[in-house]
Amino acid sequence: MKIIQTEDMEAIALGGAAYGTGGGGDPYLGKLLAQNVMRSKGAVHLIEAATLADDALVFAVAGVGAPTVLIEKMASLEQVLSVIDALQTFLGRRATALVSAEAGGLNSTIPFCAASALGLPLVDGDMMGRAFPEIQMSTCTLDGILASPLAMTDEKGNAVIVNGVNNEITERFVRSLTADMGGHSFAALYSMTGAQAKKSLVLGSISKLMETGQAIFQARARHEDPVAAMARVSGGRVMYKGKVVDVERVTGGGFSRGHADISGLDEFSGDNLSLLFQNEFLLARRGKKVLATTPDLIVVLDLESGEPITGELLRYGLRVAVLGIPCVSQWRSDAGLKLVGPRYFGYDEDYVPVELRA
Repeated sequence: MKIIQTEDMEAIALGGAAYGTGGGGDPYLGKLLAQNVMRSKGAVHLIEAATLADDALVFAVAGVGAPTVLIEKMASLEQVLSVIDALQTFLGRRATALVSAEAGGLNSTIPFCAASALGLPLVDGDMMGRAFPEIQMSTCTLDGILASPLAMTDEKGNAVIVNGVNNEITERFVRSLTADMGGHSFAALYSMTGAQAKKSLVLGSISKLMETGQAIFQARARHEDPVAAMARVSGGRVMYKGKVVDVERVTGGGFSRGHADISGLDEFSGDNLSLLFQNEFLLARRGKKVLATTPDLIVVLDLESGEPITGELLRYGLRVAVLGIPCVSQWRSDAGLKLVGPRYFGYDEDYVPVELRA
């Protein structure tokens, strides 16, 4: 068990921004909310899934919708707690522990707010090992765990229970309701037993976020290359360096979609890199050559500071490094690629592990 103090949230949020692969919402907002709650309610106990009783009740609390909306529609503790209360009321049982839906973006930090406020432990793990844009894109889906019954709330106090027959149907319902809720909502979802959590979660991922954030901070303090530090601790590699010259994005249907063009610098000068995204960065192409695709992680960092850059903050003139990081092994199975591979998102590309691409 780790005791997570307010100062630890700095590294967790930094790592969460990186593993959000451009999406999931800016964890900075969740970090501020979590730190504010933790100052008054206390530290969060980050526990290993192995310590859970087999009959424990565990579920996630997460933001759903387009990350760009959160720039204007701020998250609140009241909304996060209300969605947890709505699901617990429906289930007739209180949670034993909470878990993060994603090891990236806002959803890597929001659960700390609830855990502190409610005095609940947070499991050191998540359901993706990164961020993905749709609810069914979880390792729990691969093991047959339903996302529903699922509770949703908006900032006005409206609450809805969704009970889909499978996670794909639940995603469709939730996406439609999220649009009606103004483009972003909060959900409590994927209720599971302790036994299921031990088998189906990506274990240790929150500790990995903290380790990643600490590595970047330490590199800055030592006047070393924070981009290289991120590549080292993540097991990834720098695929490209350049300057952002164009970004096009649209927000609709609960997603932020678009592409960014990056002009090469230094050894990469002379051609462009295209980044395609649907909340998260999903494909990186240098000229006609694909460098990485989902489900591997495509991470954009500021070239000097190593600060992760989310899709909604990507803009003209930024000098960036683009990293490719191997995904967790579950996504490289046939079932995993069917759920989150490049063809699911409409890209006519076969998946090739990023470490095998030149």
